[in-house]
Amino acid sequence: MSDPSLPALEKVPQHVAIIMDGNGRWAIQRGLPRLAGHKAGTENLRRVIRSTVEFGVKYLTIYAFSTENWGRPPEEVQGLMLILQDVIDRELNELHKEGVQLRHIGRLERLDPKIQQKVLKAIELTRNNDRLILNVAFNYGGGMRSSWPSRR
Repeated sequence: MSDPSLPALEKVPQHVAIIMDGNGRWAIQRGLPRLAGHKAGTENLRRVIRSTVEFGVKYLTIYAFSTENWGRPPEEVQGLMLILQDVIDRELNELHKEGVQLRHIGRLERLDPKIQQKVLKAIELTRNNDRLILNVAFNYGGGMRSSWPSRR
């Protein structure tokens, strides 16, 4: 039996996309370093993912780091890469238990080999999950190919 507090299934979108923008500005407005805003954004993301699973959304796409972001100050880019690694390390097992399949949209080549391996491991571990497809657009831009597993 369905929970009456949840909307009817036909009203739930199949695909939700979020552009993770403004986290740095949010932090600066509060007198914090930009990276504090990016970390806060990942904490919000945990709640968003849980909600999309709970409501029955099938696909969630997160636009996290475009190729244009390489032009940010080097310490900010390095901090963003550390945040990505930390999120994978901290959240992967829970996402897998929840039935979330991770996919990567973008190029892996410019990322540190250690990060590349973590992303590929996450994709492989969750490849058969089907409760939510989480597309993470990281190092993406016009004309980019993805590292999604082929589904033929």
